[in-house]
Amino acid sequence: MVVGFAAGEIPRIPLNLTLLKGCSIVGVFWGEFTRREPQRFAEAMQRLGTWYAEGRLKPHVSQTFPLERASDALRLMAERKVTGKIVLTVG
Repeated sequence: MVVGFAAGEIPRIPLNLTLLKGCSIVGVFWGEFTRREPQRFAEAMQRLGTWYAEGRLKPHVSQTFPLERASDALRLMAERKVTGKIVLTVG
């Protein structure tokens, strides 16, 4: 599963790949989905949170910063030096 693209050109997928691998391709404009289907969006976020709590999802965290250093995190993102998620902590 691929969800979203951070930047750049959206990859092109050879259609014969779906036949050879026996898979489907479904496109979703996530921003529009959240606007048109707020209840389903909330359910999806709840499900993702549950999967994360169960250890079924393991996002790569590049770095963790205290909230006071959010500008450092934004700078790294702008410089394209992030290879996963950046987490901001409070407290």
